[in-house]
Amino acid sequence: MNYISRIIEDEIKAKLNASGAVLIRGPKACGKTETAMRLASSVLRVDQDEQVPYLMDADPKRLLAGKTPRLIDEWQVQPKLWNYIRHEIDARKEKSQFILTGSSTPDDKIPIHSGAGRFTTVDMRTLSWQELGYSTGQVSMKQLLSDNEIDLSDRSVDLETIAERIIKGGWPGLLTSTTDEALLLNQAYIDLIAESDMSRISDIKRDPVKVRNIFRSIARNTATMVAKTTIVKDIKEYDRGDISRPTLYDYLDALERLMIIENQPAWSTHIRSSASLRKSPKIHFTDVSLSVAALGADKETLLKDVKFTGFLFESLATHDLRVYARANDASVSHYSDSSGLEIDCIVQKRNGDWAAFETKLGMGMINEAASNLKKLTTTLDIKTIGPPKSLNIIVGTGVSHTRPDGINVISLASLGV
Repeated sequence: MNYISRIIEDEIKAKLNASGAVLIRGPKACGKTETAMRLASSVLRVDQDEQVPYLMDADPKRLLAGKTPRLIDEWQVQPKLWNYIRHEIDARKEKSQFILTGSSTPDDKIPIHSGAGRFTTVDMRTLSWQELGYSTGQVSMKQLLSDNEIDLSDRSVDLETIAERIIKGGWPGLLTSTTDEALLLNQAYIDLIAESDMSRISDIKRDPVKVRNIFRSIARNTATMVAKTTIVKDIKEYDRGDISRPTLYDYLDALERLMIIENQPAWSTHIRSSASLRKSPKIHFTDVSLSVAALGADKETLLKDVKFTGFLFESLATHDLRVYARANDASVSHYSDSSGLEIDCIVQKRNGDWAAFETKLGMGMINEAASNLKKLTTTLDIKTIGPPKSLNIIVGTGVSHTRPDGINVISLASLGV
């Protein structure tokens, strides 16, 4: 299988050149190791090398010996390595010494000292549409964060193709898989999380049935500000069982540490209206394909339930926006206030420049989305935060163009970094 270059490679290289070590975090099977191996000069596979446990007791520094930068793959299996690497960086006083990859964060009970000044961190996601070749990247995030004018692009895809790509997701290992094969493999991924990884991460036995039911509830409520009470209610309906709120929080924390779910924070900004900002995050799977797998859905299901597919499309678009935003030193949040106004994604750079995005699967609700974006600009205190660099509607089945009112309609198949 040919390697696909990743957008995040430039960030990894820059941070590696600036620090003693770079930590690449991301969910299992997102491609961390393959990317890191192309930048490393030697490799230690902590989860596969049988000598590692013995050398950790006898002579841990030997594990760090090798050409630099040295890749320490799945370092969290032996979390004490962190402190040894920290001391080694101090001793060598050189940049670009180590690349660490991990698909979970260690238990908080394990003492790990700060890596400030020695380590930099990169969060890696599954492949975006531009990386997969599904998008031309003709409409760039860089451009949208600087001005509001885009070129006409007739690159669009049909609903059936979008459904297939939602099912397959952005997993590098599924590039040559059929849709049916991808669905089976993604269901197996969930089974592994439920039956093994959830208990392994903290050496605490967790109920696989409850894990699967939490998956189902999150999948049903993907890309929404779902309340914990809703998840508890869903679990009771699924198996007529019960789960306490503390237990639910523990399970959700474990899923976050495994990087299977991630929150999209609410935008903290200045508004002029009497409405108040809502602070609850939206919840997403790290890859939208896990929502489909958790519910046992298939292409026919997605084509019949277009409303639900619209939520999945929003989650897919948010994933890609995060990839493109990160490459432009920006983050992705959402806007919601007590008046009922909601905006799917706000992309904001560190310097304050921002752009707003609504997502619509098809062209039928474009005018409603445009109305929301216009209302946002009248609600915000523009004098304080500055005007948006662009207002945008991401669509699945339409073509990219700028409307007469200046709002961009952008096909996800045209959006890029």
